[in-house]
Amino acid sequence: MLSKRSLVGVRSKFHTLAVLFFMLIGTQAFAVDPSLAQTDDAIAAGKTVFNSNCKQCHKLDQKYTGPALRGITDRQSLDWAKSFIKNSQAVIASGDSYANSLFKEYNNIVMPSHEFLSDDDLNNLLSYIEYGDKVDPAAAAATEGAAAGGGGGIPSEYLTIIVVVLVVVLLLILVVLGLIISVLTKYVNKQDLDEDDREFVSQKFQFGKILKSDGFVIIVTALVVALVAKTAIDGLYSVGVQQGYAPSQPIAYSHALHAGQLEIACQYCHTGVEIGKSANIPSANICMNCHMHVQNVGGKDGISPEIQKIYDAVEQNKPIEWVRVHNLPDLAYFNHSQHVKVGGIECQTCHGPIQEMEVVSQHSSLTMGWCIDCHRQTEIAADGNAYYDKLVQLHSDSKDALKVKDIGGLECAKCHY
Repeated sequence: MLSKRSLVGVRSKFHTLAVLFFMLIGTQAFAVDPSLAQTDDAIAAGKTVFNSNCKQCHKLDQKYTGPALRGITDRQSLDWAKSFIKNSQAVIASGDSYANSLFKEYNNIVMPSHEFLSDDDLNNLLSYIEYGDKVDPAAAAATEGAAAGGGGGIPSEYLTIIVVVLVVVLLLILVVLGLIISVLTKYVNKQDLDEDDREFVSQKFQFGKILKSDGFVIIVTALVVALVAKTAIDGLYSVGVQQGYAPSQPIAYSHALHAGQLEIACQYCHTGVEIGKSANIPSANICMNCHMHVQNVGGKDGISPEIQKIYDAVEQNKPIEWVRVHNLPDLAYFNHSQHVKVGGIECQTCHGPIQEMEVVSQHSSLTMGWCIDCHRQTEIAADGNAYYDKLVQLHSDSKDALKVKDIGGLECAKCHY
């Protein structure tokens, strides 16, 4: 039989194991805030909110422009997460240590405010973040690697590195073969050989003959032709592609200040984006709505030089000659209102992190392939959008999510008159 001391020891160990067990169970059960709904409807609604507002900068399980989102209600409270989504700068300004560490880690990138999201929208969004689209970590890593490589292909710079490495390896092999031949030649010369054999073994290496040989000429010619062909093809593919184009503007307007720090909505200046084909270049009158009161930003006294240019344009009744950055060819039709108003597409989807740009540059390639790929992958935000009611009914038999390609997004006549 066990002594009393033994029983006490066993009981103590049992209690310790029990505490650890329940701590483990508790961690697993409440790693995600239990108040979040796990229903399919909540997750689907949250995915719509995510795709419309967060997808441009965030992924669920991978770092992107911003941090990976899944597990936020484990790292912070639900109320904190909602406050940060609605106005991250207010949380940062409050001195919250976690918010400030995130802000610093991601290079002080300003996250747009989402004050327009209701509490239900936030609950659904967080439900999707915590429970939606879970993927295997290995698959996520593979996807991340493919994205870094430009859609799964081998980037041109990687291909160049591979070719250089192969050339270096080939040269090393030739050096090793030369050393082996030298050693074998010395060894054979010490043996008893016929005169003809000794003459053959003792013949000197003539580099000039190799350079003049047919095989060498064919190899060099083939390499030159291949290099010229690759350069020509790369040049043809880049015709009309102005990705990275960032012209100087007549006024040093900072989107990082206006759209980023001051959180002025894109639609305030680009008034036609929700009602017409074009986004409209803002007139000087729109600038004056603010700058008739704000005059000395960036200046010491009086009106700053850049703001003075706006005053001069108004006084002389002359338009500000802004330089167009994004310019599709005439053969392509693009309607801003269809994408922004009806489709709910964020400006950053095409224009990149515009709220971080001091000088606006063309972020995306805007090629036909880029547009088609977007149409193939983008899901229709049909919930609560009467524009898509009949289309949803027509596709009610489909089990897959309704995407742009399913409603004619790949038809030639949609984009080419």
